[in-house]
Amino acid sequence: MEFLSLVVVAVSFMAVVLAWLGPRKGKGKKLPPGPYQYPIVGNLFQLGERPHHSFAELAKEYGPLMSIRLGSVLNAVVTSPQLSKDVLTLPGFNGRHAGQAVHVHDVPKMSMSFLPVASDKWKFMRKISREQIFANHSLDSSQVVRHENLLHLIDYIGKCCDGGRAVNIREAAFTITVNLMSATLFSTRVADFESESTGQFKEILEGVSDVVGEPNFADFFPILERFDPQTVKRRSGKLIERLLRLMKAQVDQRVEFRRANPNAPKKNDFLETLLDISLGNEEQMTFQEIEHALFELYLGGTVSSASTIEWVMTELLRQKDKLSKATSEVRKVLGGKKLIQDSDITTRLPYLQAVINETFRLHPPAPLLFPRSTEEDMELGGYLIPKDTRMILNVWAMGRDPSVWDNAESFEPDRFLDANIDYKGLHFNLIPFGSGKRICPGLPLAHRVIHEATAALIGNFDWEFAAGEKDRNHEHFTGLTLRRQAPLKAIPLKPN
Repeated sequence: MEFLSLVVVAVSFMAVVLAWLGPRKGKGKKLPPGPYQYPIVGNLFQLGERPHHSFAELAKEYGPLMSIRLGSVLNAVVTSPQLSKDVLTLPGFNGRHAGQAVHVHDVPKMSMSFLPVASDKWKFMRKISREQIFANHSLDSSQVVRHENLLHLIDYIGKCCDGGRAVNIREAAFTITVNLMSATLFSTRVADFESESTGQFKEILEGVSDVVGEPNFADFFPILERFDPQTVKRRSGKLIERLLRLMKAQVDQRVEFRRANPNAPKKNDFLETLLDISLGNEEQMTFQEIEHALFELYLGGTVSSASTIEWVMTELLRQKDKLSKATSEVRKVLGGKKLIQDSDITTRLPYLQAVINETFRLHPPAPLLFPRSTEEDMELGGYLIPKDTRMILNVWAMGRDPSVWDNAESFEPDRFLDANIDYKGLHFNLIPFGSGKRICPGLPLAHRVIHEATAALIGNFDWEFAAGEKDRNHEHFTGLTLRRQAPLKAIPLKPN
């Protein structure tokens, strides 16, 4: 409601600022269809509290490619897998819109998410991500560290089980994903279950996710950027600064250790890899760029993975037959052990994979993929997409499209057992991590973390909803990441 109030106030203000109503890009040419665009505000009033829902409803009337004007900015909203393929793979769509929330602390200049794909820096960062940081051999070698943290999770839940206490699945999932990411990035466990430090990490990471995903008036009316009317830039700047300081502390500590102990064995983590590159040739990667790389990977790999684990548990607890089927499969593979091996995921756990796929279909971490922008005039679906149009891909709507999926609103993992479909960027009806050159670089790690953590939860414990939880309204809350409105609470039980 605060956002809509700002819109009303700003309409009056903007009524005297009519420069934007000059000749419009693409005038007289065939733009995609869309709802009537009101003077000054465009379609802002149709954005709603949950834009992915609003866009899905509009697409029913105007089709899978729509023109939506938010303030003075033209957007093209896509809800078609085939059109999404073009947007994600054709070079002219590779631009990236960086909202005001991330125009702080040099993020657009340092972040792989925003650097131009044609730049040498982006190509270099992408190469080391693909060939070193997230390569299979690197992830295989870090499995031991991930297992240590997963055993810590099992121990915590075991204590809750013995005490008859409900587990806050969101908190537990967040703690384990933060620690798994920390262990992989810099061999450190930074959070503990139900600790104050964990709450601080959660406040920072979820805070950044929420403020970056918040509809920002200054993004829709660039003339207002300098005023920051919703304090989005100020709030994000403070949160991002806190996270960057934490990353800098890790870098400084490791550099000092290496200088004081030149003959010590190197740690098997991503920070060591990045420091080897930087200390060998600082022109390739500075310490500041390392801090930003860690910041980006840390942010991208924690909140979204934790949210996905929470949604997996929510859906399985809703349908006990599917929970039983997944549990039986996992425990058969475990054979009395506590943890699965990474190699088990693709070779011995088809139903668990199907459960994760189905969760991504219904609850993609980012319901509207991070917006791209056109770098030149483009054609899409027979329509003109002018240069600098922001491209919005509604993957939430694509996952619930009845023309693509049978019983689209139902949680049915079996649909994936006989279908050659996964979420790794090649099947455009399931693209929670995007595709093409800007596909999420951390996908290989997220894939392992989500499967490993889910298997640890259901393989070692039986579960039931906490009192009152079964009838709770499990609606979405949207910042940058799609989360439950309220945390899931469930009771762990010793297996029968």
